[in-house]
Order: sequence, then C-alpha cells, then structure tokens
Amino acid sequence: MTGRQVDVLVVGAGPAGLAAASLLATTGARVEVLEREQRPGGVPRHCAHGGFGTWPATLTGPAYAALLADGAARAGAEVRTGVTALDWAGPRALTTIGPRGAETLAARAVVLATGARERPRAARLVPGTRPAGVCTTGELQQAVHLYGQHIGTRAVIVGAEDVSHAAADTVRAAGAEVVALVTELPRAPVAPVRTLTARLWHRTPVLTGTTVTELLGHGRLSGVRVRHRDGRTATLACDTVVFTGDFVPDHELARRGALTLDPGTRGPAVDGALRTSRPGVFAVGSVLHAVESAATAAREGAHAATAVRAWLTRDAGPADGDWPAGVPLVAEPPLLRITPNRVTPADRLPYLLRTALPLTRPVLDVTQDGRPLHRERFPLTRAVPHRALTLTARWTHRVDPGGGPVHVTVSRPV
Repeated sequence: MTGRQVDVLVVGAGPAGLAAASLLATTGARVEVLEREQRPGGVPRHCAHGGFGTWPATLTGPAYAALLADGAARAGAEVRTGVTALDWAGPRALTTIGPRGAETLAARAVVLATGARERPRAARLVPGTRPAGVCTTGELQQAVHLYGQHIGTRAVIVGAEDVSHAAADTVRAAGAEVVALVTELPRAPVAPVRTLTARLWHRTPVLTGTTVTELLGHGRLSGVRVRHRDGRTATLACDTVVFTGDFVPDHELARRGALTLDPGTRGPAVDGALRTSRPGVFAVGSVLHAVESAATAAREGAHAATAVRAWLTRDAGPADGDWPAGVPLVAEPPLLRITPNRVTPADRLPYLLRTALPLTRPVLDVTQDGRPLHRERFPLTRAVPHRALTLTARWTHRVDPGGGPVHVTVSRPV
C-alpha cells in the first residue's frame, strides 16, 4: 500500500465537492477529489431535465455536471474517478482503493461530500417476491440516460414528490407507460400544478393515501398490490416499479470515523462553517441534508472552501482540541430537522429546515435556556414537507457558547 500527502482531500465529486475543490485549488492548495463512480458530477450526470445552474441560462443535468467538473480541473484540482474511500487511517487520512491499487492518502483537511441515496425496496420493508424490474430513481435514470437500457413497458412510481415526477418523465422518455404515482401521504407533496399536469396532460393517476403492500411476479415483476386508506385493495399490473424519494445521507464514512451525527438529519453534525466534530474535517452537500437542490449543494461547497482555507492558513493555533465545537441546534416538532445543527456566535450561513406538516404563515422562535434570541415571521409562506424553509443567521452573535442547546420552535399553530 502506497501513501501520499495532499493539502485537501475531497470525498465525492458531486456539485458540493467540485465547488469546494474549484475554489480551494485556485488558492494554490493541492486538492484531490475522489469519486467512486466512473465520471464526476454526482446526481446531475443522469438528470436529463433542465433547471440546473443560474436562471435564465439554465442547463441540463449532464451539462451542469460537466461544467463543474471542467471548472475543478481547470482550477488545478485532481479529480480521480473509480476510487473508493474505504476507512480512516488517521485523524485526516483515508485508505482508498482504485485503479492505482490500495493507497493511504493523508491531508491537512478533509471535505466529506459523499451525498445521499434513496432507500431501496428492502430498506422500506415492502414484502413479496424478488423479481427483476425493481429500481430506485437513480438506477432508473442511469439505465436510461447513461446506458440506453430497456426498462420495461409499464411502470408504477412509488412516491409523488418532485423526484417522483422526474422519474415518471424518465420512464416516458424510455418509451414506457406510467401506470400511476402512488404515495402514502393524504396530499401530493408538490405544487398542485405538477399533480394536475400528470393527471390531465399525461393521463397518469396520482394515488394519494395509498400504500404499496406487495410486489408480485416471478422472474419479472408482474404487478404491485396496493391498499387505499379506506381499506380497499387493488393490483396494478406493471413490469417495472420505481421507488423514489425517502433519501438518507451516505454517512458510512462519517460513522466509521466516529464523527458526531445529528439525530434529525442522520448526517454529520456541523456548525455554520460546516465543520464536523473532528478538527480539520468538513462536510457539505446532501450528506448533511438528504436531499436539497444541486444549487444548494454547490453553495455549501463554496461556503466550506472559505472555512477550509482558514484552517489551512491558521498559525500555530488553534490546537486540534480547541477547534470550535458549537452549541447543539434543535428543531422541535413539527419541524423535522435543521442544517447546520451546531451554532457558534460567528456563524453566518442561513439555516435550512424541513417540516413534517404543512405550516401556513409560520412564525419561528429561536431560544437558548429560555432566553429569546430571534423571532422570524414568514407572512407570505406556506411551508410544506419536502420543501426547505430558510432561517436567517443574523441572531447567532447572541448565542452563549457555554450555554445549553438552542431550540427552534413554531409559535404559530399549524
């Protein structure tokens, strides 16, 4: 096993990792990006739809991925594909395996940009047989847009959020019929116009309050059994089923490194500079919040680059043990999670929240040990599940670093 040293090691070549690598490489730092896939760019590589980049000059997903990858390479970062980070070999060192064989890579700073993944059928505990034709959105999009593979003729989409409609578009692009979009939720978690477009323009049923209870078929999927909220059951004939949404962070590397994980996000706990609990190790993108947009991930990568640069250029201190840990930041129900989820008085990155229930014109209160820190009103907003709500960071200078956890609560009734 060989060993090398770099200034910054970025794990993951999605929008967050590539944005961080580009900015750090322009400062003269030796930056190496590791990507286990054969091409850099992350999820946008196989998202053929537009909407990526900056309005009005938006790009398709593959074009956006290529732009970020080219930018990192031009800045001087070394982007290595087909390389997997296996485990930690030290506080800021990783063992890897790739075309060069096994290596140990040590760095002065590590940026975890490992992204997120959709939970497959097994993790969702859907019973039935084990036929071919069962996939997630990522598998579907790669098969169709990257490899031109045949996916079947009739597909059921499990989920009815934005990513579910993107999966339905991919099914149609492959020449197959979308039988239905199925969600357990009582209301589709997207803008009403999107559901209407599916139902009226594409003639695709969107079945709310409906659960997939069993997969049928031997060899190839022949159908799915569903149960409606009133107890009625039905069988939808199909040869393909796509499980969409239900994202979880790809946090295995963080967990193996004993980094503190946030119970709300299940990703690494970070402060407003995106510093983890291990000094010199940062985390960005969907590993922190499964999952937000590519633009959000890229912004976080750029934001983290500033903090990484500060770490690299610090003088004799602070020592590793003195690196700011931050006060825990807790989102109370009906809020599901908040990112970042540690706070220091110097933090300036806005906070992203998700709610479990729809909130009309919510009012958020931020308190510490019963002391009010901030109140923010959203008079024109209806916060809904699967959409981020942004809380300003203008109040962080009021936080007591030695005090208890900071709580974010909804003061207006749901």
